[in-house]
Amino acid sequence: MTDHALADDLALALELADLADAAALAHFRDVDLRIDTKPDRTFVTEADLAVERGVRELLAERRPDDGVLGEEYGTAGSGSRQWIVDPIDGTSNFLRGVPVWGALIALTVDGVPVVGVASMPALGRRWWAARGLGAFTIDAPGGEPRGIRVSQVADLADASLSFQSIAQWRDAGYLEQLLALGEQVWRDRAYGDLWAYTLLAEGLVDIVAEFDVKQWDLAALIPIVEEAGGRFTSVTGAPGAAHGSALATNGVLHDAVIAVLASHAASGPVDDPAATEAELGA
Repeated sequence: MTDHALADDLALALELADLADAAALAHFRDVDLRIDTKPDRTFVTEADLAVERGVRELLAERRPDDGVLGEEYGTAGSGSRQWIVDPIDGTSNFLRGVPVWGALIALTVDGVPVVGVASMPALGRRWWAARGLGAFTIDAPGGEPRGIRVSQVADLADASLSFQSIAQWRDAGYLEQLLALGEQVWRDRAYGDLWAYTLLAEGLVDIVAEFDVKQWDLAALIPIVEEAGGRFTSVTGAPGAAHGSALATNGVLHDAVIAVLASHAASGPVDDPAATEAELGA
């Protein structure tokens, strides 16, 4: 894969994000928004479905030989190249009218995320990256892109942590570890979903960790965090997006955080290959 080809894929991912933004905003804060409950008891709206359909249609036109994995419509196609799509990350916020939500669009090659776009149109923000090409953001629609870097905070006592939700950590058997980590850091908040990782990539948060996540929740964020100089693994240090948990840091703090989280064994598995097989339709 050449830099030129990767730049073309990034350009397409940004175009897909434009499509996703427009489709989602057309339904945002709609009083007649249709909301359904999926078998796993999570919510899906007509906006989620419309966004993913539009993204898949454009990919079928522009990259007909590539595979696609989406949250709402599963897996289509095969091969070394696969686009991974979360049409609306933060659906619970979306359906309540909270503006913290957005599309996540990734391209993986041989299972490795190489292009990522995270777009939050209700806030007018977007972040993107491709392997070897850097990580960037815009602060307002039509704004000038600027490069982003993670922080250089080197001590847990000075670090800002985003942990998603207490319920996630409790259900994963890691509540005690969260409390221990919270006692060691300077500040802890639950910014949630894609926003926490983009704050990390900009150097505004130093640690993000969560459980009960799928590939479509993470794949687009990995290139953004890593091209900004950070590190992205599972909470046990496994690379990639397919382990059911995520730990992103500025890199400097990563090993220290893993050491705290490994303070004693969790009550249940957090790196779950079976979950990955189910996502891929195996």
